[in-house]
Amino acid sequence: MSDHDATSATPLIETRGVSKYFGRVQALHDISMSVHAGEVMCLLGDNGAGKSTLIKIFSGVHPPDEGQLLIDGRSVRLGSPRDALQSGIATVYQDLAMIPLLSVSRNFFLGAEPTKKVGPFRRFDVSTADTITRDELRKMGISIRDTGQPVGTLSGGERQSVAIARAVYFGARVLILDEPTAALGVKEAGVVLRYIAQARARGLGVIFITHNVHHAFPIGDRFTLLNRGRSYGTFDKDAVTREELVSMMAGGEELEALGHELEEIASSDARIAPAMRQAARDVATGIDGAR
Repeated sequence: MSDHDATSATPLIETRGVSKYFGRVQALHDISMSVHAGEVMCLLGDNGAGKSTLIKIFSGVHPPDEGQLLIDGRSVRLGSPRDALQSGIATVYQDLAMIPLLSVSRNFFLGAEPTKKVGPFRRFDVSTADTITRDELRKMGISIRDTGQPVGTLSGGERQSVAIARAVYFGARVLILDEPTAALGVKEAGVVLRYIAQARARGLGVIFITHNVHHAFPIGDRFTLLNRGRSYGTFDKDAVTREELVSMMAGGEELEALGHELEEIASSDARIAPAMRQAARDVATGIDGAR
């Protein structure tokens, strides 16, 4: 049993044996995973592994066809993303659901704007929105020069930080981050990882979806690996190495098949044989190094 299981016996959110079908295509098969308060669970997998389908089940977009979704130990059936939000589950997608030309504070309160009465009308309360936005960002360790500036002028990491702080302010207990570092450079990715650590320190359960093990390993507490809709299992950080995670994500059998294919190409074309044989050796070295 991991430290998180020992200190928080009931997960904030959990799936048990979840499967999902789209016609004859089985997108997920018997997936079980859980997230506890104050934990970063990294959901790893290459493109097509089933990560997006699983987070849509967590966020109320799709119901599972088999298995259970549990919140605070109780089996639930989320009918919509609104149901998920009311249960404290906030999902930050890659597009961040922001309007670039609107200010930081307008984006922070998008759809839930504070208002004040002006004569017979109600108007957006700019002063209150700016104050709350600035305070909430500061709690996450984020300093924005001017909350009135268009959100499109912020860097990718800063926009991610606004989305995270917004979710926390509106009551998220589980924060689902869909590939938050995918389009960022090394420095900006580091900024986002720091904000994820801030959310964990505030007691949130974080699901960090990524295909980049090098971003996940420094911040993750546990790792669930998906490959073609199936789970390779969940691993505590002290029970697995970065290299083992890379190998499992890629699929050791697939890498071996690639090595054999490169050898066959080398045998059929003498002009490229040296390069293909070296590539096959590199693949084999990668497999052996991860075992």
